[in-house]
Amino acid sequence: QVQLVESGGGLVQAGGSLRLSCAASRSISSVMSMGWYRQAPGKQRELVAALISGDSIKYADSVKGRFTISGDNAKGTVFLTMNSLKPEDTAVYYCNAVAGLARNYYWGQGTQVTVSS
Repeated sequence: QVQLVESGGGLVQAGGSLRLSCAASRSISSVMSMGWYRQAPGKQRELVAALISGDSIKYADSVKGRFTISGDNAKGTVFLTMNSLKPEDTAVYYCNAVAGLARNYYWGQGTQVTVSS
């Protein structure tokens, strides 16, 4: 079973920066996308950013211009550089991969990001 291992969360003041990293424990075949989701208390999990095979990138409107996603789907790595962080960015951030014709979803264990005002 493939595991996605995340690192890089933490506590930061508003206006600060953090970088999240995610790596697959072994090779994933036919990766369609890798990206990051987040879930704040009492809210639904939402897409933050994704690298879609074919060199397409998607960002949530709320993070455009502040967050940058990078990585290599073929290598199973994805990173999220978060600048100008706001208290509303506070959430558990999950690494995600979608692969195969069956569109199998893989999830990391989640990493907490807390932005203080």
